[in-house]
Amino acid sequence: MTRSACFITLEGLDGAGKSTHIPWIEERLRRAGVDLLSTREPGGTPLGEILRELLLHRPMDLRTETLLMFAARNEHWRTRILPALEGGQWVLCDRYTDASFAYQGGGRSLGAEPVRILEDWVQQGRGPDCTLLFDVPLETARERLSQGRAHSDRFEREDAAFFERTRQAYHARAAADPGRFRVIDARRGIAEIRAELDGILEELLRARGYAPVSAASAPPAASGTSPGSPA
Repeated sequence: MTRSACFITLEGLDGAGKSTHIPWIEERLRRAGVDLLSTREPGGTPLGEILRELLLHRPMDLRTETLLMFAARNEHWRTRILPALEGGQWVLCDRYTDASFAYQGGGRSLGAEPVRILEDWVQQGRGPDCTLLFDVPLETARERLSQGRAHSDRFEREDAAFFERTRQAYHARAAADPGRFRVIDARRGIAEIRAELDGILEELLRARGYAPVSAASAPPAASGTSPGSPA
């Protein structure tokens, strides 16, 4: 079977724990022979990283925020993600367009339709093959954030109602596209979560012509942060 590329995204509330698992996922895929691009949003390009700093730390109108998110995403998609996929690489991205549906569309109550219009314009019908949604109750996410962050960005400082709307929007996205989403109960221990992730990755690898390497034979991933913010 000819090997083919795969676009995997990771989503979830700030504090859901997804970034804890990104180095492990990277190592798991590379041990299976995958040529991997690991990246993040907002960011992923020199311009995107500049826009990221503005988005996380400068107050702005909601429409400005949404447009800047998609400006960074367009640059990311056109200059890094799409060329990687077309060249046969796999792409692992910490957040993508589902985050805009959740945070701007849901949390900030913009609604899904403006986000969908921008998604169609930028991505022209192409998107992730698999989305890992790390899901925890709001109380768990807030507790983890309070223990792990010295300084919060302007999204993390939002109130509980904002994050409940964000979580509900994520769940609506997952319910509407169950073939793409894998909802991970991130309240569990790391070993249990990684056992589930291993099964998902093995399925993706086999479907694209790779002979998976057992996670049991892989050394533990080094501790530290992923390319995305620790979330």
